[in-house]
Amino acid sequence: MDIIETKNLNLYYGSVQALKEINLNFEKNTVTALIGPSGCGKSTFLRTINRMNDLIDSVKIDGEVLFENKNIYKDYDEIELRKRIGMVFQRPNPFPMSIYDNIAYGPRIHGIKNKSRLDEIVERSLVGSALWDEVKDRLKKNALGLSGGQQQRLCVARTLAVEPEVLLMDEPTSALDPISTLKIEELMDELKKKYTVIIVTHNMQQAGRISDNTAFFLNGEVVESGKTENIFYKPQDKRTEDYITGRFG
Repeated sequence: MDIIETKNLNLYYGSVQALKEINLNFEKNTVTALIGPSGCGKSTFLRTINRMNDLIDSVKIDGEVLFENKNIYKDYDEIELRKRIGMVFQRPNPFPMSIYDNIAYGPRIHGIKNKSRLDEIVERSLVGSALWDEVKDRLKKNALGLSGGQQQRLCVARTLAVEPEVLLMDEPTSALDPISTLKIEELMDELKKKYTVIIVTHNMQQAGRISDNTAFFLNGEVVESGKTENIFYKPQDKRTEDYITGRFG
């Protein structure tokens, strides 16, 4: 079952077209990797899915993005949409407050004030991000004291706290060491049991390890998309093959 569909999606930064006729579907409870060279539209596309590009004045968008068969620009308030389609960025960005308050921030914004309910959400979210055992005895400590990998998992937990259905991850391991990267990859495999995950990555090995589906972007277009094993081992377009094998450009 597809949870997100894009139909003839175009995006312009002023007079520059950054996305061209994007038609992609995303299956529920899968990991989809968006690959391609820098500047090809991957992150722009990712930010379009939860209307982050609305914050840029010069952006113009046409075409459709459907979330659960409803148009995200006509049928959803952007705040509610971003609650249901959460985002984790390239660099960890914890708030300068306690670990507990980082997780509780979103639920509080959405009206949850009960302490026992917040305690439950904080624990559940940290368990969900594979961080609970490492921080359960220091929840009142400042989140900025965590390692980079722990901070990134905290950002995942903060997103999970508002109970999204989709997680967008924009190169979430690019600033992390190999051990922290492995933990995030293992986490994604667990997360897809409950959520739909869409990840931008430049790491071909990572895309091959973690994703069920892959889409190859080039110059604002989707060259090829499908099951990851097909894209990696039986690509239909030579540009896809060249990019994956390192012969591109």
